[in-house]
Amino acid sequence: MTLNRKTLTGSALAILAVLFVAVVLISNLLFRGVRLDLTEGSLYTLSDGTRNILDKIDEPIHLTLYFSDKATADSNRADVRSLRTYFERVRELLEEMGNRAGSKIRLEVVDPIAYSEAEDRAAAAGVQGIPLGPSGEKIFLGLVGTNSTDGQAAIPFFEPDKESLLEYDVAKLIHDLTTVKKPVVGFLSGLDMSAGFDPETRQLREPWAAYQQLAQLFDIKPVNATGLKSIDAAINLLIVVHPKQLNEDAQYAIDQFVLRGGHLMVFVDPNAELDEGGADPSNPMAAMMASKASDLPALFKAWGVEYSPNDVVLDRAHALTINARGGAPMRHPAMLRFAKADLKQDDVVTANLDTIHLATAGSFRLAKDSPAKLTALIQTGDQAMTVPTEKIKFLADPSSLLSDYKPTGERYVLAGRLQGKFKTAFPQRSDAGHLAEAKEDGEILLVADTDILSDRLWVRVQHFFGQKLMNAFASNGDLFINAVDNLSGSSDLISIRGRGTSTRPITKVEQLKLAADDRFRVKEQELQQELTDTERKLAELQSGKSKDEKFVMSPEQQKELENFLKRKLEIRKELREVRRQLDADIDNLGSRLKFVNIALIPLLLTLGSLGYLGWKSRQRSA
Repeated sequence: MTLNRKTLTGSALAILAVLFVAVVLISNLLFRGVRLDLTEGSLYTLSDGTRNILDKIDEPIHLTLYFSDKATADSNRADVRSLRTYFERVRELLEEMGNRAGSKIRLEVVDPIAYSEAEDRAAAAGVQGIPLGPSGEKIFLGLVGTNSTDGQAAIPFFEPDKESLLEYDVAKLIHDLTTVKKPVVGFLSGLDMSAGFDPETRQLREPWAAYQQLAQLFDIKPVNATGLKSIDAAINLLIVVHPKQLNEDAQYAIDQFVLRGGHLMVFVDPNAELDEGGADPSNPMAAMMASKASDLPALFKAWGVEYSPNDVVLDRAHALTINARGGAPMRHPAMLRFAKADLKQDDVVTANLDTIHLATAGSFRLAKDSPAKLTALIQTGDQAMTVPTEKIKFLADPSSLLSDYKPTGERYVLAGRLQGKFKTAFPQRSDAGHLAEAKEDGEILLVADTDILSDRLWVRVQHFFGQKLMNAFASNGDLFINAVDNLSGSSDLISIRGRGTSTRPITKVEQLKLAADDRFRVKEQELQQELTDTERKLAELQSGKSKDEKFVMSPEQQKELENFLKRKLEIRKELREVRRQLDADIDNLGSRLKFVNIALIPLLLTLGSLGYLGWKSRQRSA
């Protein structure tokens, strides 16, 4: 009986093993490509926009990922190890895209060894090599894409600190390879930004640097507001700068363009400092009194946006330092400077920009009943307020704006994305093809400043032997081109936002460090206070001496100094103990995590398995 039971048990185990292998094989066939992403923010799941772009590929695309595997394999540098980890993240994303696109995308990973043909091909295709050390050897981590018509695009180098935009960058490269025509950008401006003839100086007027960059990268189609009835259907993106007193037909043309699904970028301003339109040189007072404000009142109301052309935003926390007439530096609260930390880092328009300058800007907010969504790209801190435009127009001393300064506590949106299913601002119109509401959600980029595009706020233009050299000291031009590049693409590409990063720091360690730093600072402050008290006591004792005793330390001073030195040693010992305790806490945390991952979990699984087997054995015996 015992022999039969052992035979049955062995047979059952063999059958279970065969069934297990069969289930694995069948599941691999039935569930091939099925994945479950449990990461925060679905880090390894492609966005809807990316999937749509991949589904629309109509010709094979070849992607070559260049990575210096051998050159970085034995490096102990932290940045190189981080780069190797990031390479795995990039490759996983490309493989996921390849799985989605099927045979439409072919991925090849190449190691461009130094002085090899692969390295030459990588450099020729636009992939950037970063020097690894004094030997001059370069490491590569870039992507080159080609299509069947010899079109080529490249990402020179994947920077780990730009991981949030990784999916967008790769999707844009694929989108560019599948797009044959150069995007057409409509340009309607109330400012003289393009080249032309200046009747006042009787000389040729040079284009603004922002407009010149735009013309180099895109096909610009000028749009004249006079007599405007509709926007050309060939235009992908319409840029409207300083729309000053547009008539109803022109605003209606913009309205219908947006409802048809066109992408729009609007620059308005309560005080456009370079607005000289209609000014009479013979009457400077009239030119000074003329309004320099622009607005789209009917459209803004229909879109659910509130904007005042009569108010300028002040922000003393972001005030730009300028040189006054006497040469002394002073802060100008109406001229604003925003650093990288102030800009929205998960949006492709503002991510990785360093500095943005604005001057006498307005602001946007959503109306109370607005169904739209306004995402701030640039906004003030809580130390901002607004003043009437007239106060800025006749300003003689910028420092006067800081007198009686009363911040409202509100964060004013100076630039933002407006998203929603927009309705017409002109329901009474009955033109042919009139649309009362958009079929799908639209997107508009709003900027409450036109001076942001002017040369004086971001670039110095110099002429050198007939060549025009641009030396940018701010990122305004990059912001403009980023926005145009983003909005001129398809709606799928625009919908892709910055994602989370795969790097997940242990927050408990950061909390321990912060707590230790707090204790460390308390001890340092205690030491500094005791030093101050000792110096004060020594000075008091010194003041009571005669002239002959000035350079001789009294017993009281000697004792006070000895007490301080003794206390100083004690506090330094306590400071070392704080650091030592921090290291011990981190080591203990690491030990606990290792025990849980290496021993506790396997132990619990083993005990659970043994318990289950014991229970089954008792069931059979019963």
